[in-house]
Amino acid sequence: MLSLLIAIIVMLIGSALCSSSEAAILSVPVLKTQQLAETQKPAALALLAIRKRVNRPIATIVILNNLFNIVGSVLIGGMAARVFHDALLGIFTAVLTLLVILFGEIFPKIFGERYAIPISLAVAIPIRGMTWLFTPIVVALERVTAPFISHSHRPSTNEAEIKLMATIGHEEGIIEADEAEMIRRVFRLNDTKSINIMTPRVALTHLPGEMTIAEAQDKLFNSQHSRILVSDADIDHILGLVFKTDLLTALIQGQGQQLIRDVARPVRFVSETERADKLLQEFQTTREHLAVVVDEYGGVSGVVTLEDVLEVLTGEIVDETDRSIDLQNLARQRQRQILQSRGFNWPAEP
Repeated sequence: MLSLLIAIIVMLIGSALCSSSEAAILSVPVLKTQQLAETQKPAALALLAIRKRVNRPIATIVILNNLFNIVGSVLIGGMAARVFHDALLGIFTAVLTLLVILFGEIFPKIFGERYAIPISLAVAIPIRGMTWLFTPIVVALERVTAPFISHSHRPSTNEAEIKLMATIGHEEGIIEADEAEMIRRVFRLNDTKSINIMTPRVALTHLPGEMTIAEAQDKLFNSQHSRILVSDADIDHILGLVFKTDLLTALIQGQGQQLIRDVARPVRFVSETERADKLLQEFQTTREHLAVVVDEYGGVSGVVTLEDVLEVLTGEIVDETDRSIDLQNLARQRQRQILQSRGFNWPAEP
């Protein structure tokens, strides 16, 4: 009787260890194991290796679990047949089956999922060793199942999952609301085009290149822009840009007779479809803060600045010198006024 009890306990413990280990390992995300592996601890490194190629370790655990359950049940059944009569043997089998389901499968898997990280770290090294021992069996099983299994690579995560994780993190109080919003805004960069964030041409300030700095004095004083475009015949022929501070400095130093085109700096041109993330990289690389946006025919559509790109991440940025917060709205108002002055009706706002 004592040997029968010991056999039952061994089978339940072995099955429970396998079930909890399997649930724990599968419950730890790959990204979390990569974070744990940064500590360079042997258990964390072993866990990362398991999660990167999880098929063989899980197959090893399943083989062990079935060995405990099947071989254990056969041995225990033989021992029970010698101890119990036929009537009690049926009851014993039913009770043993219930014990295996509860204490060998359900409870261990719940426990493994709840304490996934500590359990995974505790069993990672032993499982790596057992996987090595069972390699011949596992390889043979892989060859049998290979025709029925897809080998396509699946990414560890995706954009939608990261956004969802940010939302859940905020709801659970792990990250702040502004942090969650910033994470969501980051993904808008590659979906936002320069035409969506630019200052339209009707709201631009530009100076003719043939004008002297002194002649542009009034426009300089009234402009709220620190960088001003320099044009040739019209705004569709941009020569470059000038810094407002440079022109004001020239006025103070008595150099107002210089032509504006002579002090213009080169300006970068981008298409209307340029992505905001690409613009950000270009601004960082070239150390420039402004680019002229041109349409498919080479005409000027507007200008986009580093501030416009950063506003995709942070929302509207306004300083104490800004008289118009939304220049795109200002452009629409100016276009409405121009059309109405020419006898056209402006379409109603949606």
